[in-house]
Amino acid sequence: MNNSEKKQNTVQGRVVSDKMDKTVTVLVERNVKHALYGKYIRRSTKLHAHDADNTAKEGDIVRLVEVAPISKTKNWRVVEIVARAAE
Repeated sequence: MNNSEKKQNTVQGRVVSDKMDKTVTVLVERNVKHALYGKYIRRSTKLHAHDADNTAKEGDIVRLVEVAPISKTKNWRVVEIVARAAE
């Protein structure tokens, strides 16, 4: 398996902050099954993602792809805006 065949890690989430330059904070939610009780619990993670054109705004649903570290906390990049926020 060479570099071009690697499966890229992608996630989808909601932009919760676009106050930084070329960076957005994205809330990614996932459902995890409780080990003992079996109930599904919603867990969330906030990721910093690179948005070179500052196109993503707060409330947008975006798709991210994992990349090599861009800064201390940034190792995701915005690939596409799936849905715009209702205004």
